[in-house]
Amino acid sequence: MTKSTPRTKAAATDGSDLSYEQALDELERLVAAMEGQQLPLDQLLQSYTRGAELLTLCRGRLQAVEQQVKLLDGAELKAWEGS
Repeated sequence: MTKSTPRTKAAATDGSDLSYEQALDELERLVAAMEGQQLPLDQLLQSYTRGAELLTLCRGRLQAVEQQVKLLDGAELKAWEGS
């Protein structure tokens, strides 16, 4: 049986162990619940805070991928030539 350390708990709650797709899915569900006025005020604040964390995570992951693409393309992004 593994012990749960404060660091492990923090990683689980801050979303750092989530994939981009999982974080985006959770963010979309939070936004839908907030827009649908289905949450009491306290939960609304918690959801907003969690949404901000997820948004930061998603933006960070997108920026990391963009940096990798820049490295692969010789430090400049090229225009998309798809249809």
